[in-house]
Amino acid sequence: MAEWWEQGYKGGPMVKVRGFPRPLYPPDANQHGKKPSSDGPDVVAYKRTVCRAGRWGVWDPSSWDDSYSNAFAHGKGGNVKETGIAGVQRQQKIDATGWLGERTFNTLRSILVPEGPNKGAPAMDAYAASLIDQAFEMFAGGQAGSSAARLAEAKRHLGYTEAPAGSNLNKFGDWYGMNGEPWCAMFVTYCDQLGGAPSVAFKRGSRYAYVPYLLADARSGVNGLSVTTSPQPGDVVVYDWEQDGLADHVGIFEAPSGSGFSAIEGNTSTSSNSNGGQVMRRSRSKGPGVVFVRVREP
Repeated sequence: MAEWWEQGYKGGPMVKVRGFPRPLYPPDANQHGKKPSSDGPDVVAYKRTVCRAGRWGVWDPSSWDDSYSNAFAHGKGGNVKETGIAGVQRQQKIDATGWLGERTFNTLRSILVPEGPNKGAPAMDAYAASLIDQAFEMFAGGQAGSSAARLAEAKRHLGYTEAPAGSNLNKFGDWYGMNGEPWCAMFVTYCDQLGGAPSVAFKRGSRYAYVPYLLADARSGVNGLSVTTSPQPGDVVVYDWEQDGLADHVGIFEAPSGSGFSAIEGNTSTSSNSNGGQVMRRSRSKGPGVVFVRVREP
């Protein structure tokens, strides 16, 4: 009798999700003119699904990051449990490129777990489906825009702390070329430029290390910046704590939260809003002194 990996997966009704978030390409796809995909919750959903389908290691959700790596796309060995997306594609007689398009997406929605205690259940479980829905909201069927990519990159650095404390020495300032200076705006620039979909507004080493310059350009509508009253995830948020017309701090809008919102911010802490030395998720209130900035997509 043939083993489960020697024949096509058994299938069932496709798991219901909001839609196909986007195609995914690993880093080596750039050799074929494809832009490698930015990180996202859909990647975690697929790792979870492919693991349940028997082709991505043992069940260890804590080990799955949100990067669409070459290893996950193409497999990292000949063992069935290491073959990743390409292993599923070969089993279903799909061109085994490791690139994840809509055909592979629908396959992952329909295949059933081939063995073990969950045998016969959908490989894409309810939690994976919820991650797909999150990704659909972020990417809406395409590659990440600058706002989604900026926010995703910011989240990757949560918990980072400058060293030594109080020095303003940190990797974002070092990358920007102004290490040792207050770095909230340099953090936003870093996330924008290295998130996978850099905008034209931010530039490394120039333009927006100083928050008042950023706000002035947004109010003037230059360099692709504009003020908005309807913030979306990944927009920039500027704070003027004293409401004296001189902006003090900047972060990245994450989501509405009650009557306020959450933001990912660099160089902040619960004891110092604008010079706290950490990357943190902060709960903020809307109102005077808070300005939301939209960054034009590239």
